[in-house]
Amino acid sequence: MKNLAFAVILVCSPALAGYAAGAKTIWADQCVKCHGAEGNGATKMGKKLGIKDYTDAKVQAGFTDEQAFKALKEGVKDKSGATRMKPVDGLSDADITGLVAHVRSLKK
Repeated sequence: MKNLAFAVILVCSPALAGYAAGAKTIWADQCVKCHGAEGNGATKMGKKLGIKDYTDAKVQAGFTDEQAFKALKEGVKDKSGATRMKPVDGLSDADITGLVAHVRSLKK
């Protein structure tokens, strides 16, 4: 049984590494402008929009992976219906899932 588990890890590790690298690239290309490289929202645009600090465990505890997925796929609107964040276009569901995992990895 241990050998089977080890084999699964060996087979999946390269795929998981690529998945993480893809999410980091997407983050760098599409998210850093507002959320910052570290995810703390300490950018000019992030401060203007009041972006939450995703390095904060309390902030991360305030949303589920499903909510984060939906926000990335559909965008975010405020109570008045104004767009706060556009959907991240051109990403597959797998890309979005990887991006959610990346956001979770920002927690300190």
